[in-house]
Amino acid sequence: MKYGWHAAAFAVLLTIANVVFYVGSRGGASTGQPSVTRVAEPDEVIGQELMMALAQAKNFHHKAKVYMTDGNLAEATTAVRQILSLRFPPNTPEADDVRNDARALLAKLLISQNQLEEAMRTVDEGIAQSPRESFFVANLYTVQGEIHEARALALDTGGEQAKAAEERRSAITSYDKSIKINEVLQKKLMEGK
Repeated sequence: MKYGWHAAAFAVLLTIANVVFYVGSRGGASTGQPSVTRVAEPDEVIGQELMMALAQAKNFHHKAKVYMTDGNLAEATTAVRQILSLRFPPNTPEADDVRNDARALLAKLLISQNQLEEAMRTVDEGIAQSPRESFFVANLYTVQGEIHEARALALDTGGEQAKAAEERRSAITSYDKSIKINEVLQKKLMEGK
């Protein structure tokens, strides 16, 4: 299984800290002085407490990736769970995104260890606790679909074709939900350009 997109998505999150903004020198435009463009320091943009939590999450994510590369899924699972135990400042969308990204990765790890019910609980918690729709919530629905597919395969193997068909329909519903969220987000992005 490839998990590279998780690292890319997480890197995008951390790039938020490198926002460029305009600061007026000695009062800026209101005093007739020229504006100076500078790159904001990360703690100016999102706060030191959040930056520390994001840095910790990044380290646990890298640690999990190393364990996955070595095939040590149990330790990778433990590292990802540590992301979920981090304290973030309240009401920060970045924290929601990091947690949902971690939940998606954790669920995939659990699927690979045939812990389907725990994987589903992990995804369902993330969806239930998400105050807004985002790429990361859409991804939770995608992983939910993968869990339904894994359940269907297990049911097919056990000779329960009717229940397996039900799980496949549920998988399609989950994928459709993910697609709809992403379409709405893409439309908003295009309208903003």
